[in-house]
Amino acid sequence: MRHIIAILLQNEAGALTRVAGLFSTRGYNIESLSVAPTDDPTVSRLTLVTKGSDAVIQQIVNQLNKLVDVVNVEDMTLGEHLERELVLLKLKVRPERTDTVRGHVIRTGGRVLDPAVDGFIVELTASEAEVNAFVADLGQNADLLEVVRSGALGIGRNARPLRVVR
Repeated sequence: MRHIIAILLQNEAGALTRVAGLFSTRGYNIESLSVAPTDDPTVSRLTLVTKGSDAVIQQIVNQLNKLVDVVNVEDMTLGEHLERELVLLKLKVRPERTDTVRGHVIRTGGRVLDPAVDGFIVELTASEAEVNAFVADLGQNADLLEVVRSGALGIGRNARPLRVVR
């Protein structure tokens, strides 16, 4: 099963390496990884996607909690959450298909960033499944030259935020 794990991590050199090392040492794969500072400059939020049974994910969470740099860990998929991913696509669009592609992008909730015929660039922020469908649909109407995805970001819908308690 696919899991989105949110980790609050001390914003220090080597902290990300220790988290990634935990995964590689134990043979777990990280499907996507996103890291950025939080409102507290001493803490970063790391969001990663991995696959495994509930028992494997619980073992990963337990091991993450043992790392000195880790402040808090939450498996977002255990509760209600919102998930979003950003995709940027560079397409080669035949002139007669430009309106079709532009219409599809807009109907899907995306934006055209650059309408150049040889480098038609679009963006979409949506769930992983919606991004997958968007890429597949546009690939039928244009040549995909480049696909750039951010990986999943997640936030819990519950009232308790994932924050550092001081």
